[in-house]
Amino acid sequence: MFLGNNLKTLRKRKNLTQDEAAEKIGISRTKINAYENGHSEPTIDSLTLLAGFYQVNIDTLIKIDLSKLSEKQVDELENGHDSFISGSKIRVLTSTVDSDNNENIELVPLKAKAGYTNGYNDPDFINKLPTFQLPFLSKERKYRTFQIDGDSMQPIKDKSYVIGEFVQNWIDIKDGYAYIVLTADDGIVFKIAFNHIKKDKTLLLHSLNPLYKDYPVKINQIKEVWRFVSYFSNELPDVNNTKEELLEAIKDLEDKIKKVKMTL
Repeated sequence: MFLGNNLKTLRKRKNLTQDEAAEKIGISRTKINAYENGHSEPTIDSLTLLAGFYQVNIDTLIKIDLSKLSEKQVDELENGHDSFISGSKIRVLTSTVDSDNNENIELVPLKAKAGYTNGYNDPDFINKLPTFQLPFLSKERKYRTFQIDGDSMQPIKDKSYVIGEFVQNWIDIKDGYAYIVLTADDGIVFKIAFNHIKKDKTLLLHSLNPLYKDYPVKINQIKEVWRFVSYFSNELPDVNNTKEELLEAIKDLEDKIKKVKMTL
């Protein structure tokens, strides 16, 4: 474990004293000193703060001896280009269980959407979310449900609830599939994703609604990824669409996805 030495190395690379680092990170100087010298181990919350401040993935911070790396390699790490784990972090997921110790499906309604951006790894916040179970989903996997707003993913209606399966390794993200992505800047977004992690450390996010433009998100700005599994809505699909119109809409969507893939 290289946590203490790595914290000291990264702090010195920023030309910060322990007092200055403590003020910027929001952790006391005493704790900074104890972590760097191996006298105590940080909590998950503190570890998340430290990794975020130094812009280094948690497992690299713990497992890789940064003092053995070249200057260029450390620069790459600090810029979010982690060649050691290629987009895969230790995903410390805060979760809840029912009385039988089964994983709950937490529900993030619109009123909790803004708070989730900062509270996604806060046990107190997660424990206050509504929970439920769905017997047809695997007990071996972790699911969460998010209420979406807007029309960027039509025909999925505004205010629908989308169920996602937690993605541990972001390298597994598949081009052209739908994902719920938690980003530092935009919060929760529901999009079709194209995996550019190996190319330039980004995900390209695509909307089903052609009025919305594609845009890339750096992986160091992403906090969580959930693979779309299912959704439910209080609204029925539009009944005015004829069979021909639906087929045409599907073909148009397929053509759009093909065009996006051709640009990759």
